Amino acid sequence: MNRRDFLQTCLGGAGASVLSAAPARRPNVIVILADDLAYGDLSAYGCEVKTPNLDRLASQGVRFTQGYVASPVCSPSRVGITTGQYPARHLVNSYFDSRKRNREHAMRDYLDPHAPCIGRAFQQAGYATAHIGKWHMGGGRDVDDAPHPSAYGFDESFTSFEGLGDRVLWSDRLSQMSEKLDQGKIIHATKTETSEIFVNRAIDFVHRNRARPFYLQLWPNDVHDPFEPKPELMAKYRRFSANKYLQQFYAVLDEMDRQLGRLIDAVDREALAGDTIIVFLGDNGPTAWPRYYKEGLQPPGSTAGLRGRKWSLYEGGIRVPFLVRQTGRVPAGKVDKQSVICAVDLFPTLCRMAGVNPPSAKFDGDDVSSAFLGRPRKTRNDLFWEYGRDESYQYPGTKWDRSPNCAIRSGNWKALVNASGAGLELYDLSRGAGERENLADRDPKRARELSGRLLDWRRGLPVLNPGG
Repeated sequence: MNRRDFLQTCLGGAGASVLSAAPARRPNVIVILADDLAYGDLSAYGCEVKTPNLDRLASQGVRFTQGYVASPVCSPSRVGITTGQYPARHLVNSYFDSRKRNREHAMRDYLDPHAPCIGRAFQQAGYATAHIGKWHMGGGRDVDDAPHPSAYGFDESFTSFEGLGDRVLWSDRLSQMSEKLDQGKIIHATKTETSEIFVNRAIDFVHRNRARPFYLQLWPNDVHDPFEPKPELMAKYRRFSANKYLQQFYAVLDEMDRQLGRLIDAVDREALAGDTIIVFLGDNGPTAWPRYYKEGLQPPGSTAGLRGRKWSLYEGGIRVPFLVRQTGRVPAGKVDKQSVICAVDLFPTLCRMAGVNPPSAKFDGDDVSSAFLGRPRKTRNDLFWEYGRDESYQYPGTKWDRSPNCAIRSGNWKALVNASGAGLELYDLSRGAGERENLADRDPKRARELSGRLLDWRRGLPVLNPGG
């Protein structure tokens, strides 16, 4: 046993991970989280239109086919990245809304700033830190007392109507509500202009901090409906005009890809490609409002054949595109079909890859740095999800896509069940990820065992005190 292995054996856990992986120069980190971008929405994952800049990340890094998020809806999905823990541990089980609606969902009004925070961990390690783009972890509507992103470890922030502090606002109702809350420098723009504004700020942050390590979150929301595409891009996708929403979707997807390409170009232009870990993923499955079906149109966004959409715990609601690039360290052009990874893994994984000491809190995520570096993982800890408790929650527009409200993945097996114990479903994902053949009756022992572990986990989650 060499000295490194000895130290890992003695110390164990996250501390050993940092010792074993600290690079000579601490790498920069950029986490790009695309709002409502589904598993099949990049051409690298089978989309019928081209996304050349994001495909470039795939060709220059690792593309995962079994990457998950912590929730099928935005706020808890973001909390999972921020904390490295399941969002339900922080009383976040749906998107942050008005105070009344949050109480109806037994939720807090914002993420507790004392929670483990990835931005703070990097800030305390001497990194320059910035959050740019959608926040949606508190602040907006009638919630005027939410902490600003600075309370979570960000030196700089610039967000939108779903957060406080400096932000860009549109002309819609939620932006008007946000403006009444004040608290920060506000600029006005159309949604069409927003990603360019966000990317300009991100490029400026990279340029100003090119000589020191930085941690940057860029979370665009182009492909979250309603869409506001540029006329010239609508013309480009005229062939999809039979479904106006699909035409709009491809137009804004094109714009997001182009803008993110500008950021990738800036990283490369500053000669930082070898010193920067770029992670790209979506935050949940594609939109599924009932109004699309009422118009006789398929909602835009593709799950590439997976069952479920946004607001569903079937694969289409929680499996997302997941790309990692660091030139010279992450192998180029690798497709990892074996590793099961999740957004809750990002906190411990990026800390290890950067040699940053993580907080002492227990992560629900695994350190999957070996997979990021090109060595697929054969096993991992079980993954758990919870979404939706009653009819006050938003669900997909078709019954086929509506799942039970709790799920577990253990190896290649996935079980879903309602918190009441009803509606048990069991799927063998090694036979395909379509979740079309419920095996609960054929394998009742496995179904009971997995659902028992899932419901034990669910019963162990905290509940909101009556006083909030």
